[in-house]
Order: sequence, then structure tokens, then C-alpha cells
Amino acid sequence: MTGRVVAARAAQARRSAIRRIFDAAQGRSDLIRLEIGEPSFTTPAHIIEGARAAALAGHTGYGPNGGLLSLRELLVDKLETVDGIRSEPDEIIVTPGGMNALFTTYLTLLEPGDEVLLPSPGFPNMDEMVRLLGGEPVFYPLLAESGYLPDPEVLTSLITDRTAVLFVNSPSNPTGAVIPGELMESLVALARKHDLWFISDEVYDELILDPGIPHVAARRFDTDGRVISIHSFSKVYAMTGWRVGYAVAPRDVADVMRKLEEPQYSCPSTISQKGAEAALLGPRAPIDQMRDAYRLRRDAAWAAMGRAGLRGQRSVGTLYQLIDVSGAGMPSLDFSLRLLDEASVTVAPGSVFGPLGEGLVRISFAASTEAIEEGIARIGRAVQTWGTTPRPPDG
Repeated sequence: MTGRVVAARAAQARRSAIRRIFDAAQGRSDLIRLEIGEPSFTTPAHIIEGARAAALAGHTGYGPNGGLLSLRELLVDKLETVDGIRSEPDEIIVTPGGMNALFTTYLTLLEPGDEVLLPSPGFPNMDEMVRLLGGEPVFYPLLAESGYLPDPEVLTSLITDRTAVLFVNSPSNPTGAVIPGELMESLVALARKHDLWFISDEVYDELILDPGIPHVAARRFDTDGRVISIHSFSKVYAMTGWRVGYAVAPRDVADVMRKLEEPQYSCPSTISQKGAEAALLGPRAPIDQMRDAYRLRRDAAWAAMGRAGLRGQRSVGTLYQLIDVSGAGMPSLDFSLRLLDEASVTVAPGSVFGPLGEGLVRISFAASTEAIEEGIARIGRAVQTWGTTPRPPDG
């Protein structure tokens, strides 16, 4: 057997604690599953049929590295209509999911030792992705008392001569916060002042749950080609398994990203892209109905939290909500594992969302209203009971 070992950066990469909960839940049918960020709806029928028809018509071969021109042309219209930004097809790079859009963006931008400003609580795979590519994550706090919104003054205090990228997520996973236009403009101006790249994760742009609150795209305020926005078909269209995402970048950056697609995976799935085209061309009613269902579940979750005496921040967008479980007096991962064992409820531990996530858990609205309400009731009882009665020692 060879004496060589795998690369240190690969061996040292940490596995998401959400996956630990997911694995522990396998084989159990008695659980209320609130940890998964997976839409609870099947992909709408017109999308499936569009992909099927495309496959039968022969669209089963390789495509361009950066995505089909026909899809990118449709995305130009979508970006202007939904996000209020103008773009050209050659500024759009289609990828196998939003995660690859982010990976390719970081691969394009980062030199070894570059620092990336990341939110906490924030999406859990961000810091590991940065580390894998030789960067250094630097967390900036999102505080409940400030609505989980970034503070430009705090961000400024964290910038060093090694800072290369400011990463922002709106609507936010896991906080559910939506950054208002004035603040977004200030954040882009801050990146301009300090000559930072600005990565704007906007995969939930069409999942704002409160009517009248707009999604404000960072690229609206980009005057010198530093904003790269990330989007996905996964959650909005219930297309997680289709793996279609895309990035929007200045032309010179987009050209490099397309070049880097070739050694990674050659090209995104042609059939999946045809499904994405069907999603953009098809009826809006099924998409709106899914969003409306998440809104009703959010409202039910918020009311259930009040009945259970639980604190948190009412989610404005996405399909997630944070719950404060610090009263249980234990680390969030321990709480989540114990909740699974003793209350048959799965949640995502806050520690996975960075240093400011400790004391919190995330629930998903990708479950029935009844399951969400009962799950929250059990969480409330667990916090009240375990906070006063320590868990007996094993054995």
C-alpha cells in the first residue's frame, strides 16, 4: 500500500454538522425533519415536461463551457425583470448549481493568503470553500438586535491589506434577513473604497416572504466592475437535483470563469439547462404557490414560537428561521443531537453557521405546517426542561 497521504487541505476540511444530523436521522421514520433545506415540492410539471421534450428532440450532448446561449439570453430578461440589473449573455456563466458558481468565483479571484469577509451566522460551506482554495475566512457579525444586517463600520474595522473579497448574502440563509437598498448601496461603496471584490449571493431572490419588501441586487450599484452575483434554480423552482446555477460577472472575469469550467466539469448538463429554460418560459402560478406556502408556514412557525416561549427573528425571506436555544445551557450541536434522540426532531445546529451561530438552531419551512408547529413545541419544551435539568451521564 502506498505511503503517500491525501492533501492536507482535503484531509483538514471539516464536514458540515448538518450532515451529521442528517446521517443520524437515517432509517428513522418517527422524526419531524426540520433540518433540511430541500423544497418540499416536486419540480413543477411544465419544467419536467420541457426537459423531457428537449431530450427527445436530441438535446443530450455537450454544450458550451459557460452554458447554452439560449438559456443565457433568457437569463438576461430574468435578471432585468426580477433583479433590476442589465447584463449581456457573455456576462452570465451557467454552472452545475449555485455552489459551483461560488467555487468557480473564488477560484477565479483568490490568491493564497487572501482574506474573505464572511457573515456569521452565514451559509456553512462558505468558509470551508475559502480555505480549500488557500484563502482565510474572516467572520463579520450579524446580530439579532440589528435584524441580522451587516454593519459597514464593523466591516471597515475588519479590513486589512490582505482583504480581497466581501461576501454578502441576501435574502440570507440562515437568518432570513433581506438587505434594504440603501444599506446594499453602502456595502458596495465600501468595497469600492477599499478596492475589494464583492460577491453577492442572491439565490433566494424570488423567495421574499413579505409582500412589498423588494430584493435589491448589489449589481445595481456596481460602477466599476467589482460585483459578482450568484443565482440558482434550486430553491425558487424546486430544482435542487437538476443542479443549475449561474453567476453574473464583468466580462473579463466571466471569460476567466468560463475557462476554469473546462477542467472542472466541461459543461453543465444540457438537459437540466433545457429544464431551466422551461422554468423561465413557463407559468408563474406553480412558483408563486410554492412561495405562498412557505409564507404560510413561516407565519405558523412564528406563532408557534410565541406559544412555546422561544425567541428568534422573524424570517423575511428564504425558507429558514433561526431559534434561540441558548436557554438549554449546552452547545447547539449537543442540543440538536439530544433533540433528535429524545424529542424526535431534527434541526440544524447554529454552530455550523460560524462563531455567531452558537446558541441558535435553524429550522426549515420545507415541512407541513402541522410538523413545524409540533416540532417547535417540542423544541420549546426541550429548552425549558434541559435548561434546568442536566442530561444524566451515559451509563
